[in-house]
Amino acid sequence: MSGDLAAINQISIVPQLLDVICRTTKLRFAAISRVTDDRWLACATIDKIPIGLNTGDELDANDTFCNLVYKTGNPVIFDDVKKDERYRDHHVTKLFGIESYISVPIYRRNGDFFGTLCALDLVPARVNTPEVIDMLKLYADLIAFHLETVDTMEATSKNLKEEQEMGDLREKSIAILGHDLKNPIATMRMSSDILLKMSKEELTLKHAAMIKSTSFRMQNLIENMLDFAKGKLGEGIDLNKASNNGSLIKILKQVIKELNISSPEREINFEIDLKSEVYCDKNRIGQLLANLLSNADLHGDRVAPLKVVAQTTADTFELNVINKGEMIPKESLSQLFQPFYRNTTDLNKKGLGLGLFIAAEIAKAHKGKLMVESSTTETRFTLSIPLKEI
Repeated sequence: MSGDLAAINQISIVPQLLDVICRTTKLRFAAISRVTDDRWLACATIDKIPIGLNTGDELDANDTFCNLVYKTGNPVIFDDVKKDERYRDHHVTKLFGIESYISVPIYRRNGDFFGTLCALDLVPARVNTPEVIDMLKLYADLIAFHLETVDTMEATSKNLKEEQEMGDLREKSIAILGHDLKNPIATMRMSSDILLKMSKEELTLKHAAMIKSTSFRMQNLIENMLDFAKGKLGEGIDLNKASNNGSLIKILKQVIKELNISSPEREINFEIDLKSEVYCDKNRIGQLLANLLSNADLHGDRVAPLKVVAQTTADTFELNVINKGEMIPKESLSQLFQPFYRNTTDLNKKGLGLGLFIAAEIAKAHKGKLMVESSTTETRFTLSIPLKEI
């Protein structure tokens, strides 16, 4: 019940409301009470008699008229208890010396009984009138409305706190991915490079190359997960744009080289024609190409070469990744760029289903778009971004 006391105390109009009741009815005590089967709690009081009941005080519910309101749902009202046959011999009137009294129920918006709005005095007063009764019922409804508002605010505050805690947990998870996983992968790749340079045994070289190719795939998966997590936190894809085609070409070639390491049997044809400077985040474009190439390598014809075409037009930079293979069904085209979507039933073709989603987000961050066309002859993914910042 302490929560109910706190809820009433959060309603700023309560002191003024009780004062208005006392001045209007000429009664010198008014209260908002929380009532249960056996307890009566004064959530707010104004006592000008005084009778000694203050906010936070409790009574046995059976020692109050509010208990009758709780049990019947009806108001209890009398002007002069000596003239009222129902209550003149009631033990509550004798316990407190009550002469005049009015109490109306307060129901929450969901229909649950909360308590009462009551007023009393130790001398007779005229309170059993339609005007006074309607006024108290109106105020009881007003209190119920504010209680609902307080409950909503508390629920919202609780949900916000939980969301903040979840946000902190996600940020910590991102930190783990970004540091505790990427560092071991870098060590693994460095070790594989040492083995590839120093060893002459064919079996060692074979497994070192496999370790290195696996490290590239793991790094790509981690980067996609990091970007997805940041996007869900509202941070989006961060960009570091610059104009330097030399570094862009270098990164694109590096990505192709990495795929050649992980899929040495795969032939990749690279065509490049950059007549204009491209204002972009080269590393992000490289990440996008890695995702598109990984997808093409996974789903494309195993013997047909992949094709990468990078070119500039009058005002755009275009990057195409083309593979032969089965046509993507039309019903799947609209879902390819959704997170965790995988257009395959082959259990050997595993993946998180984030690569194309992240690629599309990178395109969007560059104010561009990523498109896909698929036919019986080829599947083509096309990145198109403006050459200059919009």
